[in-house]
Amino acid sequence: MIDFIADIFSAELDPYVITFALVVSMIILLFLSFPMVVPLAVACLIGLLHFSSVDPQVIIQQMVTGISPTALISVPMFILAADIMTRGKTANYLLGLIEAFIGHKRGGLPITACLSCTLFGSVSGSTQATVVSVGQIMRPKLLKAGYKDSFVMSLIINASDIAYLIPPSIGLILFGTLANTSVGELFVAGIAPGIVLAFLFCIYSYVYSVKHKDSIALVDKKTWPEKVLAIKHSLLPLGFPALIIGGIYSGIVTPTEAASFAVLYAIIVEAIIYRELTFSDITKAALNTGLITAVVFILVGIGQAFSWYISFEMIPQSLLEPLELGDSSPEFIMFVIALSFFIGCMFVDSIVVLLILTPIFMPIVTAAGLDPVLVGVLITLQMAIGSATPPFGCDIFTAIAIFEKPYMEVIKGTPPFIVILLFMSALLIFFPEIALLPRDILFDK
Repeated sequence: MIDFIADIFSAELDPYVITFALVVSMIILLFLSFPMVVPLAVACLIGLLHFSSVDPQVIIQQMVTGISPTALISVPMFILAADIMTRGKTANYLLGLIEAFIGHKRGGLPITACLSCTLFGSVSGSTQATVVSVGQIMRPKLLKAGYKDSFVMSLIINASDIAYLIPPSIGLILFGTLANTSVGELFVAGIAPGIVLAFLFCIYSYVYSVKHKDSIALVDKKTWPEKVLAIKHSLLPLGFPALIIGGIYSGIVTPTEAASFAVLYAIIVEAIIYRELTFSDITKAALNTGLITAVVFILVGIGQAFSWYISFEMIPQSLLEPLELGDSSPEFIMFVIALSFFIGCMFVDSIVVLLILTPIFMPIVTAAGLDPVLVGVLITLQMAIGSATPPFGCDIFTAIAIFEKPYMEVIKGTPPFIVILLFMSALLIFFPEIALLPRDILFDK
């Protein structure tokens, strides 16, 4: 151990020595409550200044390179569209459509919440926006019907993470940029797994409702005039996924152009047609988008610099060499990738994990002949799991803030949903056609 520490101080060019130094420095800074960008930057500087002779100005060059891809332009556009819709009536109308037809049935309310999260996710692409919008509406209704709060909060948190798979997904956009993979193909491949996952959540919601039927009341059935009104109200909000998905599939627009149209459509619907938002509301949404985008892009930039350094030192190849992944089956390689992202996203922001681990695994993916689109969907699913998994899932802390409940109460009902999410991961590994068949059909692969 003494020799190992001595190697660190003497700048021994050993991948394990470098890795230990970088990881320890990041852990120390995280425990000192520094935001994630600081540990990444400091680790990168330690590597460049202590273990190599490369000019540290390369960090700036790589940060600029990291945020240069044109596909990233769509990120602030989708964030802005989601913010505008969250402030307006879109979530209410999408939820009202589903509730009008199945809300009165056994398990109807939690299934309504699950499907509403899926639909709003397909509109906003944001898990946290979905937690806020659907959660604030559905939680009081579910509690009034007799559902336990722990089940309600866990359902909303986990169902909201389907937004990671259903386009527009910021996770898929970032992966496509990092892995030089078609964002359009990733969008298509994410839809079927998202639908299957929503179906599994609905099954669990129904089983839970039947098991606790003595304490859960059914709500009144909507009349046909009320159903027709719900359909009428939902037509414009349903135009969002039609615009984004239909436009990309047909080849009329690129994902970046679809994001721009989504912002314009959101403003027209919420500010002009519904007259729900004022110019001041749109200005606040734009400012909020600027703040969020700045955080995301700074992370992307420093993540690119960190990834460049560890690739320069050939650390990924050295650390993964004992696993002999080059001679392993595709299923085992995907299992290792899924496990690595799952564990990483439990403790660190999922975007940071994506930025660090994607460059590590992509050479192995390419060498093994795996489809990068399939790998991208699997990785994005792990990001979704991590967003709702203790100890540091971001959606857990979003729920704590908006529901004003303690941490332990929010996570109490999460285990069944985590099991379902892990089962979905296994389905993707052993039945990749779930993601790839729609892509192959639409893109004539």
